[in-house]
Amino acid sequence: MTDISDLLIFNEDGLIPAIAQQHDTGEVLMLAWMNHDSLTETIATGQVCYFSRSRQKLWRKGESSGQTQKLVELRWDCDGDTLLLLVDQKGVACHTGRRSCFYTALRDGAAAEIAAPLHDPARLYGGTVP
Repeated sequence: MTDISDLLIFNEDGLIPAIAQQHDTGEVLMLAWMNHDSLTETIATGQVCYFSRSRQKLWRKGESSGQTQKLVELRWDCDGDTLLLLVDQKGVACHTGRRSCFYTALRDGAAAEIAAPLHDPARLYGGTVP
């Protein structure tokens, strides 16, 4: 069996961008990064694991907030340099307490908040917001 990583192009830091999309609604939830280890773990467990660039370690989505992502399907683009994760998101995806990280839009030439938080981020993360 082919190692899926052999079909993909990782950047000079060993990372590949991964877009998380809700599998049944098409809602784009977030963009994060994966390395070989996080990709392997995600495929093996079915629970999405990313690589945190700020912490320089694996980041198991929901490990501190309980807001998990279950992998439904893994796709990649024509160049093999971007992943699309179709997921089943439990709770919110964004550390701000919003369903999606894409909650700001350009409307009439100005930035507009188009989605309010559904949860208090301090409660999701035990008093500290990442």
